[in-house]
Amino acid sequence: GDYAQLKLPSSEVRYVHLDCRATIGTVGNSDHMNATIGKAGKSRWLGKRPQSRGVAMNPIDHPMGGGEGKSSGGRHPCSPWGTPAKGYRTRQNKRTDSMIVRRRTK
Repeated sequence: GDYAQLKLPSSEVRYVHLDCRATIGTVGNSDHMNATIGKAGKSRWLGKRPQSRGVAMNPIDHPMGGGEGKSSGGRHPCSPWGTPAKGYRTRQNKRTDSMIVRRRTK
């Protein structure tokens, strides 16, 4: 019908509308992520702001915050909003579940 099956690099197979565009092949400039920024100032020019550890914050600011002295966070790594930071699945788009023919495999 109106859809084509695409096999993604993750080995997931899903339907994509025939009117959609896709780029085939590998991403160019793959070495981009290995460039050293060099100093804090250049990071700021790129729009990045300083990053504070949750453990160093107050309890009102982060789930890891508070405690006396340099105490550990005392719980699993999480975002400032309490969402687990490592390996927690956050996909909630039930509307496009029907477009997935075969889920990605390890």
